[in-house]
Amino acid sequence: MTANTRQAAWELVNEYTTDANLIRHMLMVETAMRAYASRFGDDPDLWGTVGLIHDFDYQRWPNLDGSGHPNIGSMILREQGWDETIVRAVLAHAAELTGVKPESLMEKTLCAVDELVGFIAAVAYVRPSKNVADVQVSSIKKKWKDKAFAAGVHRDEIEQAAVALGVPLDEHIAVVLAALQNNAAALGLDGVKA
Repeated sequence: MTANTRQAAWELVNEYTTDANLIRHMLMVETAMRAYASRFGDDPDLWGTVGLIHDFDYQRWPNLDGSGHPNIGSMILREQGWDETIVRAVLAHAAELTGVKPESLMEKTLCAVDELVGFIAAVAYVRPSKNVADVQVSSIKKKWKDKAFAAGVHRDEIEQAAVALGVPLDEHIAVVLAALQNNAAALGLDGVKA
């Protein structure tokens, strides 16, 4: 399989990851990245591939001391001949571990959507329907203020990443929410399996 394609990314994800929630997270990030690529007039396949592959190594090497994810993943990607643009984006989404700061619009977008997709999914899961279609920006913002809700989500990082993107927070949330709503069934966010 040739590196740099969505299919190659999907195979890599499945080779290294068995955790269904982590796979769903990567699929949600892929969905959000594709939406933003279209919004910014860039390549949805490239951006989506970056979103899909960004955490492929996390389950095997979750240690966040610089010796695990995503540094090991980046070495694997390079060994397999992945484009350096993709490798750099994977490294940049965890700048505190890699020292690679997000510079390109694609890298900044990955940082901006990474934790937000999980927060939106959490809001959907607490709704009676468990369906992301029933979620609105206002309901996300209400939960945003409740620091006990999804306490592990670094809201300040999402806010800073939205500023770096030049997109107001409410608009950023709306873009990602719409992307997830448009792909809800494939992402398990349609309440059917609830």
